Amino acid sequence: MKCAEEFRDKELTDILLQALPVDLDRTIRIMEVCGTHTNAIFRHGLRSLLPESIELISGPGCPVCVTPAGHVDAFIASAKLEGVTVATFGDLIRVPGSSGSLARAREEGARVEIVYSPMDALQLAQKETDRTVVFPAVGFETTSPTIAATVLEAERLGLDNFCIISAGKIMPPPLELLMSDPELNIDGLLCPGHVSSVIGANAYASLVEKHRISCAVAGFEPADLVSGLLSLTRQIIKGEARVENCYTRVVTDQGNQRARELVDEVFEVVDTEWRGLGTIPASGLGLRERYTRFDAFSRLELKVEPAPEPKGCKCGDILKGRLLPPSCPLYGKRCTPMQPVGPCMVSSEGTCAAYYRYWDNRQ
Repeated sequence: MKCAEEFRDKELTDILLQALPVDLDRTIRIMEVCGTHTNAIFRHGLRSLLPESIELISGPGCPVCVTPAGHVDAFIASAKLEGVTVATFGDLIRVPGSSGSLARAREEGARVEIVYSPMDALQLAQKETDRTVVFPAVGFETTSPTIAATVLEAERLGLDNFCIISAGKIMPPPLELLMSDPELNIDGLLCPGHVSSVIGANAYASLVEKHRISCAVAGFEPADLVSGLLSLTRQIIKGEARVENCYTRVVTDQGNQRARELVDEVFEVVDTEWRGLGTIPASGLGLRERYTRFDAFSRLELKVEPAPEPKGCKCGDILKGRLLPPSCPLYGKRCTPMQPVGPCMVSSEGTCAAYYRYWDNRQ
């Protein structure tokens, strides 16, 4: 805790802010990939402290937000089956599918429970042996190891009433897709701290080599964030492109090998759909054949059907960094945190929710 407090120090943050270049001949566009970064930048008021020449663009780093409506529909469909309990993270319960949400399904009588970890869902299955407990396995590389460990524990215990809807995603492939888009014109990537603690800073080396994009891995305290932005601006001004790890107290070059081994034991890499980005090759996780008995799609005969985005919702363009939330015609009108139309207004890591909570209410 003491270590983290040092990176909340206002004097240190001010020194780093003053080191940011002010008089530039062009605007530097930096994408903060992680939804937690987006939230932290707003919460600490950093956007208003940055030079006008530095523009921040939010990326697809909110796992709930990039889960397509078709997957959400599958979560809801499983909740409506007799004898099924859906145990889900709280962020997911209010995310709208093509017709309703898990919250609405619960209001209509479905069993939907909020849990804080996949192991909580497993414990629920142990208690309620007369019901099938389904865990919507949404998340990036940060949560995938715990989900894998839960599946292995379910196998060890011999449980036959626990299964998951595998909807995990891998972060580098969508970044590759976005950096190939000339319309985005991104100069640098503020790479996610939590994900990088698992996959390692070296995971972004191919992006640097192929796209000559500057990358910096950063933590979540004010000094962490400004340090990452300072690294990126210095690289960009000098015409350099490399991965700089500004979060060395947590992230290593190679990441967490044991966590990656757990994921590789249980899951295989598959093509998967991302909201707003379409189907991206080798960007998702599916259960290996050995563990298909824990696959809710097989056990409950669920399907992911194509589902249209809500009319007028611009979540897809916001996740791609093409639009800012206020540019969406529904933002703050039909779509608010209390009555969300799209997922970016629901999740605590959603860009629209961050704008609505912090930016629109700034003094």
